[in-house]
Amino acid sequence: MKQVKRAFKYRFYPTVAQATELSRTFGCVRKVYNLALAARTEAWARGERVSYNATSTLLTAWKKTEELAFLNEVSCVPLQQTLRHLQTAFTHFFGKRSKYPRFKSRKKSRRSAEYTASGFRFRDGRLTLAKMAEPLDIVWSRPLPEGTTPSTVTVSQDAAGRWFVSLLCDAPTLRPLPATDTAVGVDVGLEHLLTLSTGEKIANPRHERKDRTRLAKAQRNLAKKAKGDGANRAKARRRVAKIHARIADRRRDRLHKVTTRLVRENQTIVIEDLAVHNMVKNRNLARAISDAAWSELRSMLEYKATWYGRKVIVVDRFLPSSRLCSHCGALAGSMPLHVRTWTCGGCGTTHDRDGNAAKNVLAAGLAVSVCGADVRPQRRPPGGQSATKQKAPRHEP
Repeated sequence: MKQVKRAFKYRFYPTVAQATELSRTFGCVRKVYNLALAARTEAWARGERVSYNATSTLLTAWKKTEELAFLNEVSCVPLQQTLRHLQTAFTHFFGKRSKYPRFKSRKKSRRSAEYTASGFRFRDGRLTLAKMAEPLDIVWSRPLPEGTTPSTVTVSQDAAGRWFVSLLCDAPTLRPLPATDTAVGVDVGLEHLLTLSTGEKIANPRHERKDRTRLAKAQRNLAKKAKGDGANRAKARRRVAKIHARIADRRRDRLHKVTTRLVRENQTIVIEDLAVHNMVKNRNLARAISDAAWSELRSMLEYKATWYGRKVIVVDRFLPSSRLCSHCGALAGSMPLHVRTWTCGGCGTTHDRDGNAAKNVLAAGLAVSVCGADVRPQRRPPGGQSATKQKAPRHEP
């Protein structure tokens, strides 16, 4: 099996000096990214090409100017890494896998800095970043794989003010699970988060709904504050962010538990290729769909299946799984969302809407799997296009 790299994320509590240094680094990373993006955009308008090496040369020149001399005060490693991230963003744009890169905002963009091996020291379980005298006070909630050393360290701060460090390491303990002959079809929903072809239904915890009153109160309080950079508005904004963080953490924990269980118990998992981006345009269901996090659920299933030697099959989103009788194959007419059970006019079988859909999803996935292909092309792999539709990239700036 190919060696797998895995990120281990921990919370840490910086000293005042460390927090100041990291905040300064975040600002410099954002500044360099925006300068490089502006330079590449202006060069492209003139018909010129600016590569990563050219932006690296520009960074050296910027550091020598009086206006940008402050860039010398932080480690150069995160600054070089942000230029690499910009290069990746342009590669994805010209490969038609993402939109044109956008400038980073001081208030809205993610505050993070990435350090490669030359920018940190990791010894005896203590991590020290460049330009810092003391190691970070990390809460080691779980051990790193024995005998491994981080290859990349990413430090970040979320909107709620919490500090995190993510260590990218080899994961030699990740091995394929023993093969089984079990397969399961999965139908996602709102009343129940998942309905399996076995008949089991997994409840939808609706984390956002449980905290909706607290969130609305905090948001009203924030709306009353005068706009600007005042301390009171910053405190109110952080209260809102903490509630959002609580919702996201609980949702992510639940999804991890559900997906890990499905991958461990089944060799093959069949799901539908839902267009969640289009579905959230329905103003009546957008909040509930976003809270269910179907896209994140699928992403977790896919990478965990890769880790443990399982298979995820994605079937056509236009498969009429709810209206197709899983017993005789008859297709029913239109079926509004409020119809949860229906009786087949062909064989007289009474179906639970979601359970019937899960059975049809499983049948479609297994039928196509036997033929050696999926119903529709899978998601484009990270950093690449779909294997069924590859185009030569255009010239990039």
